[in-house]
Amino acid sequence: MMDQFDDVLSRLQAKLEFESEWDVVYLAVFFIFIGMLLLLFILVLIRCCCCFCCEDDKVNTHTRLS
Repeated sequence: MMDQFDDVLSRLQAKLEFESEWDVVYLAVFFIFIGMLLLLFILVLIRCCCCFCCEDDKVNTHTRLS
C-alpha cells in the first residue's frame, strides 16, 4: 500500500499522470461514459417530472377495445 502511495506521489511531483497516450484515451472514454450516464439520468428525471405535472391536463388516449 505504501509503495502505491509513493508511486502516485512521485508521479504527481514529476507531472507524469499519464504514462502513454492510451491512458489519456481510457480516461476520456471513462469521462464520456460517466457523462452519458448522468445525461440519461437527468433526462429520466425531466421526463418523470413532466409526466407528473402534465398528467392532470392530459386526456387518456389509450382506450381498450373489447
